[in-house]
Amino acid sequence: MTAIISIKNVSKTYAGNVKALDDVSLDIQEGEILALLGPNGAGKTTLISAICGLITTTEGTIEVGGHDIATDFRAARELIGLVPQEITIEPFEKVIGTTRFSRGLFGKKPDEAHIERVLRALSLWDKKDSRNMALSGGMKRRVLIAKALSHEPRVLFLDEPTAGVDVSLRKDMWDLVRRLREDGVTIILTTHYIEEAEEMADRIGVINDGKLLLVEDKAKLMAQLGKKELRLDLAAALTEVPGNLTEFDLKLSDHGTTLTYVYDTKAERTGITRLLAALAENGIGFNDLATSQSSLEQIFLSLVEDAA
Repeated sequence: MTAIISIKNVSKTYAGNVKALDDVSLDIQEGEILALLGPNGAGKTTLISAICGLITTTEGTIEVGGHDIATDFRAARELIGLVPQEITIEPFEKVIGTTRFSRGLFGKKPDEAHIERVLRALSLWDKKDSRNMALSGGMKRRVLIAKALSHEPRVLFLDEPTAGVDVSLRKDMWDLVRRLREDGVTIILTTHYIEEAEEMADRIGVINDGKLLLVEDKAKLMAQLGKKELRLDLAAALTEVPGNLTEFDLKLSDHGTTLTYVYDTKAERTGITRLLAALAENGIGFNDLATSQSSLEQIFLSLVEDAA
């Protein structure tokens, strides 16, 4: 794959020596979906703003499609569509006029067929003559996406795109994201809905305190860092875990009817065989057992806590 965005040793320090980005380096491949995860104030929006040329970095370089965002801003920015967190659209303008105007800002010739395709894909065509102020919050967010797609960008940034959006709108948006990726558009999203990143992204980046903690293939990340849980539904309830089972760090729940054992998938031995033997020695029987993989949310939280 070819890197469409190349970020080298980028830092951003604000007045008062506040470091919003700290030596961030990252290559984003053409046609991939990259999810950036991090708590509020981690640096996600600052990084996006730097890539889009909205802020000047203190150190480092950023290239988009081979164009330096600082020295060749116009060519780099033309490749980018940005959907910001804030809803910033002219309230008295019509939906179709808003989309047309954004296309014109990038020097693109009028293309009514493209504008119609974008509005239809976002279920906005029947609202094309409505004024923006008459739309719901979710529909206004769709207009932001239409604006970002109006000039046919090769890179689309979605900064918390589904914040405050209902479930049906969210599903439509992710269907659109899939179609855009199929067309070769590179998509970078930040989200608080970690299940969306788990479902949609090819790679996951975790950022905290301005530092990029890791960027990894989603499946590989979960295989490397994830833990599994073994849940045993007991044949008879326990009031407490026997003292000679403390080495397994078992958790008792569901009024004493469920035992949970967490084990590392990377370990040479999981300890399950020893655990089952120890349960039998203690006369503890079970009716059923099941395993489950750690979620991306659990992995994310553990990474942030470890870096704190």
